[in-house]
Amino acid sequence: MLLTGCSTTAHKQRADDSVLKIVTEVEAQIFGETSDFSIETTYTGRDPDDILVEEIFEDRDSKSRKIIGIDEALDLAVSQNRQYQSEKETLYLKALTLTGERYEFSPKFFAGSTGSRNRDSDGERTESADSQAGVGYLLTTGANVSVNIANDVLRYLIGDPRRSAASTLSFSVFQPLLRGAGKEAAAERLTQAERNVIYAIRDFTHFQSEFSAAIVMDYFRLLQQKDTIINEYNNYQSRIEATRYLRARSVDREKALDVNQAEQAELSARNRYINAIVRYKNSLDQFKITLGLPQTVDLQLKDEEMALLQDKGLILYSIDTLSAFEVSVNNRLPLLNSIDEFEDAKRKVRVAANRLKMDLGIFATASIDSEGPTNYDEFDFDQVRSSVGIQLDLPIDRLRERNTYRASLIRFEAELRDLGLTLDDLRSLIDENLRELERLHQNFLIQTNAVELAEKQVAGARLSIESGNAIYRDLEEAQDDLIAAQNAQTAALVDYLESRLRFLFELGILKTDTNRFWLTDASRVSLNSGIANPLGSSTISEDGEVITPQQLFGQ
Repeated sequence: MLLTGCSTTAHKQRADDSVLKIVTEVEAQIFGETSDFSIETTYTGRDPDDILVEEIFEDRDSKSRKIIGIDEALDLAVSQNRQYQSEKETLYLKALTLTGERYEFSPKFFAGSTGSRNRDSDGERTESADSQAGVGYLLTTGANVSVNIANDVLRYLIGDPRRSAASTLSFSVFQPLLRGAGKEAAAERLTQAERNVIYAIRDFTHFQSEFSAAIVMDYFRLLQQKDTIINEYNNYQSRIEATRYLRARSVDREKALDVNQAEQAELSARNRYINAIVRYKNSLDQFKITLGLPQTVDLQLKDEEMALLQDKGLILYSIDTLSAFEVSVNNRLPLLNSIDEFEDAKRKVRVAANRLKMDLGIFATASIDSEGPTNYDEFDFDQVRSSVGIQLDLPIDRLRERNTYRASLIRFEAELRDLGLTLDDLRSLIDENLRELERLHQNFLIQTNAVELAEKQVAGARLSIESGNAIYRDLEEAQDDLIAAQNAQTAALVDYLESRLRFLFELGILKTDTNRFWLTDASRVSLNSGIANPLGSSTISEDGEVITPQQLFGQ
């Protein structure tokens, strides 16, 4: 009995091995490749009683300095992000549930024994031992098969020293013919558990793409905020210089009102600079949480990541709404789940209808006893007792089954509506994403032109001041316009990147498993990148001008 027991570590390892086998099999079935799936953490394998609160406090009080690029940020997030770990554990539990459902359709061995000492009222004492061993097997056809051997031993301790021992070997099988017959009805829970693992793997893969894109965008948003801080600081210094300049000239040239306005502008610039710092620090703290880093870590980002993105510029795609929809139907994993869930609902209607049928099945039993009185291990196979029969239970009381069937029809129609809504929402989402890409593309071009004009304006204002044909405020306003245009240009570039990654993600073709995917077309499907006017513009005409209201509304 001691040898049949397993340690908790062995049970855990067997569960992990079974789950890993299921996940790799389904991944290969869906994607043609497998991943290194694991839910192991730094605490895995340790006794929970050995993990003290003080250790958690110490871990979250780690003081260090980290300078990371986007690749390092992605690695940290994958290994330490709490939501990412929870998503992996959700997938693990789905596969673990499947192991339990598969177990129901595997041979189940059992063995046990009961020993006792008895004393009757007349003083007679006896010892007895009842043992039993066997195997049961539930088949996906609905059949239930069992083989059992029972052994009874009785020994008298006083009086007549009699001893008896007997064994019974028995076999039984029951196969339903109507209600509960067939794999679809008998193995419904197994079928659904298998499909749930498929859905979970699709959902997790979909989440991985979204998660990677979100980390990249969080990083660039922080760099954008850093750029804003620098611009606001330069603006603040410019305001200080303007105030000094006007104050010095206020003796005989500038009005006191102009000096007051300059001082007010300086205070406003100082306030904007301070606000920009606070926003950045708050965002950086949140980014640490996303990466799973303690708040005590001094986290620094690499500015060259933004320079690389600026050098790359916009990546354009040539695709229309219809083509994008066809791509998404073949690649968007949540949509594939919705389609399969619709098929699940149809199957559940058939299973519920099966439960309305009468119980009709055939059974067979056979048993044989050992030769008495003490030969418990010798059987006379000429003395086999057997029976074969038909079991019938008329469907007189099926109210609960009726309700279940009607509810399954209602749920099917709900799934039908949900699938239709999912398709409509997807088309709308694709149109929205294409329009947003076009808008941000045009916005970036406009802001790029605005930066060029602002730079010319600043250069012109400086020349005018040097020649004595302009006042200092002209230069100040020109510099303000340049800073605003630079901020807007950076924002437009980052906005476009976010929209582009979102578009590919919604189509289900975002490729995040390549190096620096945000600097590539990042698509698993060729979308004919780099073509002029790529998005089938709905706001720009063929000659590059904006369309008129008459063109827009077809008048």
